[in-house]
Amino acid sequence: MTESMRIGTRKSTMALAQTEEIARRLAVVAPDLAVEIVKFEPVGDRDQTSNLLRHGGKGGAFVGEIRAAVLKGTLHAAMHSLKDMPGNEDTPGLVIGATLVRDPPTDALVLRAGVTLAELKRTHGKGFKIGTNAVRRAAYIRRLFPEIEVIHFRGAADTRVRKLDNGEMQRFPDGSEVGPADALIMARSGLERVGLANRIVHDFAPQDMLPAAGQGIVAVECAASDWATRRYLSLIDDPAAHLSCDAEREVLWVLNGHCNSPIAGYAEIKGAQMTLTASVLDHAGDRIIEAVRIGPAERPRELGRAVGLELLAKGAAEIIERSRPV
Repeated sequence: MTESMRIGTRKSTMALAQTEEIARRLAVVAPDLAVEIVKFEPVGDRDQTSNLLRHGGKGGAFVGEIRAAVLKGTLHAAMHSLKDMPGNEDTPGLVIGATLVRDPPTDALVLRAGVTLAELKRTHGKGFKIGTNAVRRAAYIRRLFPEIEVIHFRGAADTRVRKLDNGEMQRFPDGSEVGPADALIMARSGLERVGLANRIVHDFAPQDMLPAAGQGIVAVECAASDWATRRYLSLIDDPAAHLSCDAEREVLWVLNGHCNSPIAGYAEIKGAQMTLTASVLDHAGDRIIEAVRIGPAERPRELGRAVGLELLAKGAAEIIERSRPV
């Protein structure tokens, strides 16, 4: 029986906070289990300027190296933000052994000093630069503020806020640069994890900016054949978060969405019922296709499949294909 557990994670402040939360929960349910946190600096953290497509999207940038260590057997488990895990591909030999209770899944607005939300609304964003590296957020914000300029802005959550406050440019490997940003769109859960929730000036309701599939969910991945680790992880698994995880990721699987696709998906559970909403947008935010279905919460993949197929029937494949990197 496993008496120790090595959990791999990124070195960022947020990733470490998430992994420490896993360790705390394991300490409660399995006090004799020794948990070791192993820090990684994957390519997406080493290079905080390039577009993530250069590294194979979020999967290649943040997940791949840690997954490889689990498959090799040097780690028992790996911590991931679920939204960073590719949903359109399978990783043979790995399973999600646990999902923690879902943090707030919404996106939030952070402003630099001197900028107000009222001013953004009055001008429809004209003359303002808003930073994000998420194509989904960029598409939605263009719908909300049609005149705003979206700039590619990367880095850990606390790093991005520091860049905003200091008026720093976002520089790229080819020597070009954009910025400085006047505002950022970020996950509320990430800002909370790094102690910057006080910087939030506005939370985007799901009907205005539908969250990414898996946003706010911490996932713990392990080897499918490692039953001892799977048993420990099952003790900290939140059933509601896991059901939402399965439904939202099934949508990504059906759509074969890639990291450059503006795809959103969010499941809400009330009693025995799940409401699953998903959307596909073009990059400009001009066109949006949405599907909403309600079904038994205990059959999340079936619901996710139905929503994904409805989106395809409405023309989502064409939008996704146009956004695919060449």
